[in-house]
Amino acid sequence: MRKITFLGAGSWGTALAILCADNGNEVTIWSAVQSEIDMLKTNREHKDRLPGVILPDSIVIEEDLETACKDRDLIVFSVASPFIRATAERIKPFVKTGQIIVNVAKGIEDGTLLTLCEVIEEVLPEADVAILSGPSHAEEVSKGVPTTVVVGAHSEKTATFVQDIFMCNNFRVYTSPDIVGIELGGSLKNVIALAAGILDGMHMGDNTKAALMTRGIAEIARLGTEVGGKMETFSGLSGIGDLIVTCTSKHSRNHNCGYLLGQGKKLDEAMAEIGQVVEGVNTAQAAMNLANKYHVTMPIVEQINAVLFDDKSTKQAMMDLFERDKVIEYKSLHWS
Repeated sequence: MRKITFLGAGSWGTALAILCADNGNEVTIWSAVQSEIDMLKTNREHKDRLPGVILPDSIVIEEDLETACKDRDLIVFSVASPFIRATAERIKPFVKTGQIIVNVAKGIEDGTLLTLCEVIEEVLPEADVAILSGPSHAEEVSKGVPTTVVVGAHSEKTATFVQDIFMCNNFRVYTSPDIVGIELGGSLKNVIALAAGILDGMHMGDNTKAALMTRGIAEIARLGTEVGGKMETFSGLSGIGDLIVTCTSKHSRNHNCGYLLGQGKKLDEAMAEIGQVVEGVNTAQAAMNLANKYHVTMPIVEQINAVLFDDKSTKQAMMDLFERDKVIEYKSLHWS
């Protein structure tokens, strides 16, 4: 039995906590949001995010951060991406050398352009930081729907340790050494999912959405490999796999936000209706800045930024994408 703490009690953290408890681990959930703590203690259910999903009696809901973090085999960062650095700073006094930390959030930090694992490593250099990502909506994982994800870590030993904790008969976990690629695939696909939602909100067809997703993964891989990720990763679970589910699922906050934008709503209206953090909105500007830093062309990401922050119409953004200059699909392919 492993002692595991989840920092953050949103839908994803709660779903994974239930999974780990069902796997026979000693699980603690901590949240900075007192109303969440009170709700989970009183109801044993996250009524806002996972209604009808009951926490096992064995899961401890802890208010004290030091108690939650001390003597843990694993600490899971399941807070939303904007709160990763602040959370790492808060737990710094309680983190032992070699502490294994798994980040399950997705995003790129504004300003620094660091991935979330890099943020944690900067604040907690004594920790052994890994990433868990893939096509995995909390609503389905919490109900035991068969799911596959990938764990990225600096060592095979750490990756296998995390794999053993999470893996069960309906949650298959692969391992990988490509932390950067996994993080960038999981982060950048949220921006493309906003675009997919916009197309659905505009009532575009399957052809258009397939084109967007295909060119979207090309953009993700183009930037991801330039930053240091491996091409194979973008063909895998945290690349094309996560892109597919986020661009097509009713559970996707990014797709649903884009859908509202495609119907003509303003960003603040769409965000208010979603009522949760929409990671693609938080990531869009950082993704564009990262692309500019590495001199990578990302036309879809560029147009999404214009729609989100420059009040560009979704119709004009789509037209500008289709009216770009003619190019070859892959410059690495040559005629004999």
